[in-house]
Amino acid sequence: MVEIRLHEGELNIMELLWSNKVLAAKDISKIIKEYIGWEKNTTYTVINRLIEKGAIKREDPGFLCKALISKRTVQNIETKVLLNKLYNGSLSSFLTEYVKNQDLSRAEIMELERIVGEQKF
Repeated sequence: MVEIRLHEGELNIMELLWSNKVLAAKDISKIIKEYIGWEKNTTYTVINRLIEKGAIKREDPGFLCKALISKRTVQNIETKVLLNKLYNGSLSSFLTEYVKNQDLSRAEIMELERIVGEQKF
């Protein structure tokens, strides 16, 4: 499977689709105009780019848009990219550095221990 990379503007549209499942392009445009200030043409250009990338599909009538890629998939792709870019792909280096610099509650520490404990060797 090709890893689809999305920029911030594309993620704004994807967030709407992940929350609403299916939206007409005109409704996406209205929402984006209200919250981000994009004009209709800009929003439609980004929607078409997402269609070309395979992140969403268009259904007619009504230019209905539906996400073809899940939020979790995008998060996993972007996390891998970040780890590779900043930590040479080392999850343990990232976690060590990140956790050392956080004020974790007892509950958060217990949750992290539970997650690590569930991993199979």
